[in-house]
Order: sequence, then structure tokens, then C-alpha cells
Amino acid sequence: MFKLHPQLEQDTVPVGQFKLSLVLLHRDANYPWCVLVPKRSGIREIHHLSEADQSQLIRESSHLSEVMTSLFAPTTMNVAALGNIVSQLHVHHVARFEGDAAWPASVWGVKPAVAYTDEDLQARLERLQASLVGEGFEAHSQVDDSGSFTGFTP
Repeated sequence: MFKLHPQLEQDTVPVGQFKLSLVLLHRDANYPWCVLVPKRSGIREIHHLSEADQSQLIRESSHLSEVMTSLFAPTTMNVAALGNIVSQLHVHHVARFEGDAAWPASVWGVKPAVAYTDEDLQARLERLQASLVGEGFEAHSQVDDSGSFTGFTP
């Protein structure tokens, strides 16, 4: 049974889900930063997915990248599946801008994370959810009082 890695649960807020993947918003407000997590147990690498799931992940990743590019107009989109710390397959989508908090370096470890205000977080979630229509996207609306991820289907 699929279960989200505790580190991803701690570092992100649910946006919704596609047919294959959860869509999560990273809590670091320094950058528009989303994470796709395929809802498959025991998968560490993209090449461990079935061929059909690999194709679906690419469609979902491309759709998310297009939406983020449209919403944020970044200089570039950084898309990467890094599993050095969190072994569960997850794909980062970070909108990068010349002059952002870490430019041109990687976003990891350069600057301390900045938390969203409640208002900014809600606005960012609503913009993403409204823009991610298509590709079978379903907005997430079920977060319990503890902020736990509920209502996602594996």
C-alpha cells in the first residue's frame, strides 16, 4: 500500500493528485516549488516504474511544468528526481529566476527556508489548483486539523 514518506509529508502541503502522482507544494516560499510523487509503493527510481507509469509521469510532469511556467514566468524550470535523502520516488519542479535566493546555484542548502504566510499559502494553492485542470487533476481539499494528508487515493 502506498504511503507518503514522512519527510515529504513534513516539507510539503497537498495540492491535489493526477492519475499517477500526488501534487505537493513545498513549504519553502523562496521559490515556486512543487513535487510530484507517484502513488506506487517501493519505487525509488523512474526506471523502476512500469512503462505505462513512466509515460504517465512524463505527461504529468510536463503539464505541471507548463502550468508553473504560465503562472510564474520563470527564467527556467528545474525538474529533477533526487533520492539522496528521501528514497521514495519524487520529482521536484522548481521555478527559478535570475536573482532568486539561490541563483544560479541549487536551491538545496543555499538559503534557509522561508515559510509562507497563511494568506500567501492559500493563494498559491488556489492558483495552482485552478490552473492544473486537465490530465485528470483532482484538487485536494481534505487536510485534517493536524495538516495530515487525507483523502488521497493510492
